[in-house]
Amino acid sequence: MTRPSRASAPRRGPGGARPDGVVVVGAGAAGLMAAVTAASEGCPVTVVERNRAVGRKLLITGKGRCNVTNDLPVEGLVEGIVRNGRFMYPSLSGFGSGDIMRFFEDRGLPLERERGGRVFPASSSAADVAAVFVREMGRLGVRLIRGFRAASVRTEDAPGGAAGGRRRAVGIIGSDGAEIGSKAVVLATGGVTYPATGSTGDGHAMARALGHKVTELRPSLVPMESPDDWPPKLTGLTLKNVTLTMVDGSGRPAYKGMGELLFTHFGLSGPLVLSASCHMVGRGYAGAKAVIDLKPALDMGTLDARIVRDFRARPNAGLANALGGLLPSALVPIAIALSGLDPAMKANGVTRGERARIAGTLKGLTVNVSGPRPIDEAIVTSGGVDVREVDPSTMGSKVIDGLYIAGELLDVDAYTGGYNLTVAFSSGHSAGLAAARKAMGGSGVGGA
Repeated sequence: MTRPSRASAPRRGPGGARPDGVVVVGAGAAGLMAAVTAASEGCPVTVVERNRAVGRKLLITGKGRCNVTNDLPVEGLVEGIVRNGRFMYPSLSGFGSGDIMRFFEDRGLPLERERGGRVFPASSSAADVAAVFVREMGRLGVRLIRGFRAASVRTEDAPGGAAGGRRRAVGIIGSDGAEIGSKAVVLATGGVTYPATGSTGDGHAMARALGHKVTELRPSLVPMESPDDWPPKLTGLTLKNVTLTMVDGSGRPAYKGMGELLFTHFGLSGPLVLSASCHMVGRGYAGAKAVIDLKPALDMGTLDARIVRDFRARPNAGLANALGGLLPSALVPIAIALSGLDPAMKANGVTRGERARIAGTLKGLTVNVSGPRPIDEAIVTSGGVDVREVDPSTMGSKVIDGLYIAGELLDVDAYTGGYNLTVAFSSGHSAGLAAARKAMGGSGVGGA
């Protein structure tokens, strides 16, 4: 393991000498929760944020409405975490969806539960969520330093071989060489998605420099591109209550779900496609296909009977008109073309075999997929600090004593629907609690 080089004489940063407290790097969802949790324990807390505003990514989550959590028990939440869900079990057991909801409601933010267990602020405003943290930090005396870009974690040898001989975190050094000292450090800088919000991989670089392994960073919860020429013709068309089966490049099913998807100028998007993308991380896209069942409530026999009924009702209509009751108008000519039929043929001239081809297309509309959109268009980052090097109960580093890692910086990602913010808030709470106890004299793995 390569030890990070230490600046010979870093100058003191904002606030002067080393505080006997916690420094949190990043004022996103995980960092904000870590800060107020640590401060609630009576520990001095300093938060550094490279932006001038806090919670910039938080403000755009849920299309600006901020889906703060999903109202599920721990097991349900773990099932919604696609990558390393079991790692989050201890943290979620200590601070799960019910605790997150109480956190906001106790601080004057009413919440509403919507379909699928999604929980939003009653105001439908992400700004109100961020405001809770700003007020709470002010009430608790948290020092917030804006416009400070952390470059490294300052470490020193643990005295007397403490903590199994590991080095210990004693503060951070900014990109301008300024130092802010502490007794514990929480890294919560986010992933590499939405770089305009400040998530540019700084935390991954700092973790690597300290000896942590960072797994490959890939896009997750991301739209998919198609080489086919027909999906762009349907741009803007939303299909609801359809089933999507995602097949990887080796022909193995990677995902199956029911819900909503959207055609775009580059291919596919929408909730179903975003969820499917989580399961495609690390799989081959060459030869991958998205198979859409447009009529999941009907088996082939029932669907054929429906087609026969529609055709008998309009026996002299052209095929395109006869199918108008089964499909959105924009999709009708596409379905006919993919079935290999002539749109001008009369409904009463369609054979049983041709009806079977139509039904087969409706039950298995196939879109070839060439890959995901770029990572800066993804909602979350798949990959991050290897969770095998992090204590799941405290988010404490097993490499550096007094270092805690939370949120999207970890190799944990989940479905849409409030799961990823739940991970951020829960891991941030665990990290903040353990860091405060460390700073105030605790001990053990990660400082718990």
